[in-house]
This record gives sequence, structure tokens and C-alpha cells, in this order.
Amino acid sequence: MLALRLVRGTHPLVLLRRLLVAAASAGVGFLLLCTLGYALGHPADSAASTLRLLWCAIPMAATVHFAVAVARTDPSTRPRPGLSAVGLGPARLTALAAASTAVSCTLGSMVALLLFLHLRGDITGLPFDGAGADLLAAGQPLPVAAALTLLAILPVAASTAAALALRPRKPAAPEGAAKAAPSGLPWGVALLAVGLAVETYAGQGGGDAFPLPGRFEGSPAGVLAGWILTAAGLAMAGPGITHWCGRLLQSVRPGAVRLLAGRVLMDESRRIGRPLGVVCAVGSGGLAAATLYDAGTGDFGLLTGLGAGLVMACTTATLLTAALESKQCRAHTTEALLRLGAPPTVLRTAALLRAGVLLAVFLPLTWLVAELAAVPLR
Repeated sequence: MLALRLVRGTHPLVLLRRLLVAAASAGVGFLLLCTLGYALGHPADSAASTLRLLWCAIPMAATVHFAVAVARTDPSTRPRPGLSAVGLGPARLTALAAASTAVSCTLGSMVALLLFLHLRGDITGLPFDGAGADLLAAGQPLPVAAALTLLAILPVAASTAAALALRPRKPAAPEGAAKAAPSGLPWGVALLAVGLAVETYAGQGGGDAFPLPGRFEGSPAGVLAGWILTAAGLAMAGPGITHWCGRLLQSVRPGAVRLLAGRVLMDESRRIGRPLGVVCAVGSGGLAAATLYDAGTGDFGLLTGLGAGLVMACTTATLLTAALESKQCRAHTTEALLRLGAPPTVLRTAALLRAGVLLAVFLPLTWLVAELAAVPLR
């Protein structure tokens, strides 16, 4: 009940972020229900139904990541003076964030169920002249328990992830303590190299078919496993790359703007580096898929496009949300600089410099990984 009251009184931008989480949850829920419909319509093809269900894990993971990022930036779940006196300590606020995430995801799942039932003709008859009857198994009864179980996976996963991400931790180190370089860069580069090697080997040697939930039937399972390893490597290497971008800005007799921009990148590398690496991985996969489609190698279906759109939208929104969280964490530092007489143009120039350096590093990296990933399938 408290979570619902806070939803009613929050800022419109916060409500918009929660509605975006609900929309992403609706997309994932619809994909899961379509997988159930395919299983109902093809009872003898259980292997393909299982593969379609496994493919839904990718947009689900992206949605959970986005939901956690939104929960981290929610102002109603931050510790504030006086809340502990009324029983809202750090543990209660964590539970409140998990409950708010569950409410948003459940709303999206219910929207997905209503849309699925409408397209099946269970509410008002078959729309669109029955175009989706075969895909959604409109002529067969829907197992309600199975549908509700599938729809409950995302709210449970997102609320659990939010609770783990926002759980109370030990106090941070003092301000003057030295901060290390993120340690994931070597492991990320190793995973990236292994993933590209697996893709190349599987692409040359063939493999068992591992279809997407639309068409595109001929991808070897080894190539797709290599893509997953490549994406994991980029996500792991993102904080380290961002940290070294900050060091690069501060090299060779830097001025005040470069020092400020580089120091901020180094301090925020863990917060924005991982979403940057994930966006880089998704972008490289999208470019590789577009290259294959232009070459006539791949044929993508409707549900594949929906899943890919969900992944790209959620990862981009997660990156923007992480950037907003970074800005909120720097609010006190920014106010102190302005009180000391720093011109606002210096802060804006430093922000533009940070964005330019990140684009100059991650865009070529995305293109390079995409080209290397598309080579085995051409």
C-alpha cells in the first residue's frame, strides 16, 4: 500500500520511467505468451518450443537490468533524514524499491495478457481477420496456470534483482582514500577474444541449427554461443575502458576542463561503464545482423524483431538512466564548484568532452566487433 501511495505522489519523470519498465515488461510477457502459443499449436515440436523460450531470456535480462537501473534512481527509495524514526530504515526502503519494481512489472504483464487474449479472440473475436491465429494457437484452450507462471517470472526476477542491488551495504571508504582501476578489463578482453574465436570456428565448421523465435533458421549454435561470450566480454570490459578514457583525458599537460572531465570518468567508470559495454555489445550484434540481412543470409520474423527492439530499447534506456544517476551523485560536487566560482560553461564543456571521448572510443569498437562477428556467417 505504501508503494502505491508513493507512486501517486512521485514526479512525472519518475512515473515515466516506471511506465517504460511496465511497457518493456509487457513486451517480454507477450513474447513468453507467444512461445506458449507456439507450444500449444505444435505439441510434437517440443525442442523448437524450448529454444524459443530460451531466446526470451535475452530481452528478459535486458528488461530486468533496466528495472534495476530505474529502481536505483527512484528518489522515493533513497535514505533521508527522519525516515528511520518512522520505521523506514535502509532495509525497509530496499523492500519498498522491490515492491515498486514488482508493481510496475506486474502491470506490464497484465497488459501483455490482455493483448494476447485479444489477439487470440478470447475476448471479442479474432481481430485482423485471424492473421495471428496460427501463431497464437487460437483454436486451442489456453492453460491459465502455465500463462500466469510465465508472466510471474519477470516481476519476481526484477524485484529480486532490485532488492539485491539496493540492499544495505557497509559504509564506503573515506573521500581521501585511493580508488583502484576496475579489474574486469583483462577478463573482458579475454572473453571477447574467446567469443570471436568460437564464432569463427563454428562459422567455418557449421553446427546444429539454433533458430530464433521468428525465422532465420540456419545459425549454428556455436556462433550464437560466441555472440553471448562476446557480449559478456564487452560488458565486463566496459568499466575498465571507461576508466582508461578518463586517464587518457588527463594525460599530456591537461588543463582544468580535461582534468575535471577525466576525473569524473574515472570516478563514474563502474556506474556507466557496464551499461556502455552492454550497449556496445547490443549495437555490434545489431550491426552484424543488419549486415547479414542486407546480404540475404538471414530472414528475421516478427517476434525476432520485437525481441531485438526490446533489447535495444532497454539497454539504451539503462545507459541513459545510469547517466542520470551519475549526474545525481555529482550534484553536491557540482554545487560546490559553482559556489567556488567555476563558470557553468566549464562544466558543460567537461560534459561534452566526456561524451566525445566515449563516443570516439566505443563507436569504432562497436563497428570492429560487429564486422568480426559477421565474418563467419557471410
